[in-house]
Amino acid sequence: MIKDNSISTQNIFHLINEVLEFRVNSSNNGSESESTSFETLFDEQRFFELDCESDFVLKFIKENNLNLADILALSLALMPHFSPNKLMLSFMKTEKNQGLQTLMGGTKAKNHNGVMPTGETLLFCMAGKSTTEKLYYYDYFLNDSPLFQKGILEFEFLHNGEPKLSAKILVSEDYLDYFMTGRFSSPKMSANFPAQKVETQLTWENLVLKQRTFHQISEILSWLRNNDTVMNTWGMASKIKPGYRVMFYGSPGTGKTLTASLLGKYTRKDVYRVDLSLIVSKYIGETEKNLAKLFDKAANKDWILFFDEADSIFGKRTSVKDAHDKYANQEVSYLLQRIESHPGLVIIATNLKNNIDTAFTRRFHSMVEFEQPGEEERLKMWLDYIPDMLKLDEEVSIKDIAKRYTLSGSNILNVVQYACLKIANNDSDTLTLPILIDGIKKEFIKEGRVFK
Repeated sequence: MIKDNSISTQNIFHLINEVLEFRVNSSNNGSESESTSFETLFDEQRFFELDCESDFVLKFIKENNLNLADILALSLALMPHFSPNKLMLSFMKTEKNQGLQTLMGGTKAKNHNGVMPTGETLLFCMAGKSTTEKLYYYDYFLNDSPLFQKGILEFEFLHNGEPKLSAKILVSEDYLDYFMTGRFSSPKMSANFPAQKVETQLTWENLVLKQRTFHQISEILSWLRNNDTVMNTWGMASKIKPGYRVMFYGSPGTGKTLTASLLGKYTRKDVYRVDLSLIVSKYIGETEKNLAKLFDKAANKDWILFFDEADSIFGKRTSVKDAHDKYANQEVSYLLQRIESHPGLVIIATNLKNNIDTAFTRRFHSMVEFEQPGEEERLKMWLDYIPDMLKLDEEVSIKDIAKRYTLSGSNILNVVQYACLKIANNDSDTLTLPILIDGIKKEFIKEGRVFK
């Protein structure tokens, strides 16, 4: 597949290079008319005859219905990575013509030996010598192009005073990986991307929940699997908002994070747990900027965004007493706007449903309660978590333990881990009642509960 991608992508670059060659040759001999537009030079018929299925670049272009200007911008930005020689040959023809070299733009990179296209190169291909056309495309790429608006392409930052379009055209790292391999790389957690990928080795069989909770989760699975059919094949995209918004609420350790991880695992979608401590800022206006970075990065990636412990930013809005209250309410409104326009699944998890503003809850498609497990669920988890190779001392009755002690799933798992380590340290293979009780007591103390 990757080999086929390389061959097809080279054909795209060949078509773009023909335009570039025409601009260079006609400018050198003075034969180009100022009205020669890119649209008249680019061979659309040959382009759309290229194989889409075996080419990640062409597939992206067609799926996103890019216009000719954006096709050129994307192709130029990718050429140094796929086909540096084609750009180099065109630039070599300008070496003896300083005026043409300035007109064409382009620059050297720090380590790359070839030529990097700039905004000037892009305008040169689009408009040649036409000032009117240049001004039109200058405005388009800076303000309207979806590639630049979504951060797929960007102009490298320049020092003040230098022409904006003398900057190199850069492809975002994650999209560059996609265009080369067909897969998005996993971004690292940072201030610019305050989220961490979460995965699990567990299965649905390991998740013990009330039946009604499972029923609601099945509705989310249905959306993940069938949304494309409903929105695009059945034409509902013009009638309903994109995306799906869900709230998970319930006590800690009841399976909210595991459920989010399993939803991603079984639909082959990456799940990112958002660290709200890196988003919420004490500085006015900074929270909105942090949220914008997150949603811009997640746009068009088909990720599941999981906002855990969301009370800190999704909580009830305050009355406006000072500037900080005003901006806090603005942050909530901004967040609502970004969530509602996000085309993927957004999960908001909270320990206390009553802490969440009702203005939020009205916007959710589903509210899923994760209740504390009852006796039956606790027994199932005890039996599932205790390793089969361990022997139970005759004093131990798992059924009695499940009935007597109210514990969450994570509590039970912690107790089992504690017991396993104690047993292994004692060079034993038997789970005794004192070890089990010690582990349970630790969990009670951690949560400030009275152990009886």
